[in-house]
Amino acid sequence: MAHGLEADPVTVTVFLLLFVGIAGAGLIAARWRRGDLSQLAEWGLGGRRFGTLITWFLLGGDLYTAYTFIAVPALMFGAGATGYFAIPYGMLAYPLLFVGFARLWSVAHRHGYVTAADFVRGRFGSRSLALAIALTGIAATIPYIALQMLGLQVVIAALGIQNLPGLSAIPNLPLLIAFTFLAFYTFSSGLRGTAVIAIAKDIMIYATVLAAVIIIPVELGGYGKVFASVDPKQLILGHGTADNLGPGFAYSSLALGSILALFLYPHATTGMLSSGSRDVVERNSIILPIYSFALALIALLGFMALAAGVKAMPEYATGFERFGNNFAVPALFLHMFPDWFAGIAFAAIGVGALVPAAIMSIACGNLFTRNIYREFINPDCSPQTETKVAKIVAFTAKLGALFFVLALKSSYAIELQLLGGIWICQTVPAVLVALFTRAMHPMALLIGWACGIAAGTAMAWSLELKSSVYVLHVFGVAVPCYAALSALALNLTVGIVLSFVFNALSRGPRADETVAQDYA
Repeated sequence: MAHGLEADPVTVTVFLLLFVGIAGAGLIAARWRRGDLSQLAEWGLGGRRFGTLITWFLLGGDLYTAYTFIAVPALMFGAGATGYFAIPYGMLAYPLLFVGFARLWSVAHRHGYVTAADFVRGRFGSRSLALAIALTGIAATIPYIALQMLGLQVVIAALGIQNLPGLSAIPNLPLLIAFTFLAFYTFSSGLRGTAVIAIAKDIMIYATVLAAVIIIPVELGGYGKVFASVDPKQLILGHGTADNLGPGFAYSSLALGSILALFLYPHATTGMLSSGSRDVVERNSIILPIYSFALALIALLGFMALAAGVKAMPEYATGFERFGNNFAVPALFLHMFPDWFAGIAFAAIGVGALVPAAIMSIACGNLFTRNIYREFINPDCSPQTETKVAKIVAFTAKLGALFFVLALKSSYAIELQLLGGIWICQTVPAVLVALFTRAMHPMALLIGWACGIAAGTAMAWSLELKSSVYVLHVFGVAVPCYAALSALALNLTVGIVLSFVFNALSRGPRADETVAQDYA
């Protein structure tokens, strides 16, 4: 077994061979399905040609990240059943992909849209509203990239690489090297490189999960003993009362808000728009829940860590100083797996950080170059310039995320990502609702968006960014609700009321470059 946080030669060697080999494959992926990478649709969307299987790997690698692998079990480890909300919301988001976002693929394909903000610009003819959607997407995504860097940092700490001779003077050198790999393969290969790496990452993740859910419970005496070791209060949610709807309502609101937000994140939109056809999107809405099943198994690692007595292990005690409960799964792997398999498991998590970080940075580049640079700074830019700007912004987004991890407290990235979920939910009316109706006025949507952003931020800020569940008091009843959902309710109310007013005052038809057939 691998012990402590000192570098184990076998574990580190296996990790490095897999990590460097797979990242290297991303560097040469530009030659796969050759296209003109000076065109944004080729670099940033893989030429819109990915089939069902590649899209499945890409979206799975995009949505189920390295930080998810670490954070969901950590939440189960620390908070218990509440952490399981990630499982139902993941599964229930896919019908929305089938019904709603397949329409976005159709209209984007017909008009050459690269981002959700492109769709908003075409649907409503409003540069201001499209700018608001683009800025929201970028602001919500950069902290998400930082979380992937944090996940990679946890893995590097667990491997003990930073303690190798010669590296103690530069403790962050391994993370900087991994960042360099990420930056180079994203810049050179775009979404093609990410798709190649996603395949390898997902194979390793599934191998690790299957081994973990079979081997670890056997070592611990079976699942019965695993669950018996958990405090019963952590296994179920508390009941509501007549004057307080209780944690069950909070749990449901977290799931619902997350369902609405999941595919509005720019990286999810980017992965979805890279599909070769609407049929590919619809097929993936049916088969992607396999990942949610895997996540359900991953979540149980939190309870296994409790049953294994991770809190008493020196591995956990050392890692906890920097990463808190996020070190529970790495400590469990160090304790329960042979050296060589620990290397595979950590490589899976490490590569699992590269895939979403790459897609997220590409999505930021697409948003900036299409909806800010071309729209407001250089409207006559060439396609080559547009793509060059997207690459530079993608690199800058990764650099900003690295700054979060190295120069600031890791809690800042977590807190800003919490805000990001609240913010991205405020794009529901302008994007998701607009896929079915254009009855709402663009100015009303913009004002509603601003109200939702302000209210959601204020609620999270009042909780000191330690939680996203804000208790509303409605007719004497305490309603603990996800702040994103409460803010969205305000957003929609303002948007609907003002749409009646603005539509009544407006003269003539509003601009809309889409027609009903575009969505079919």
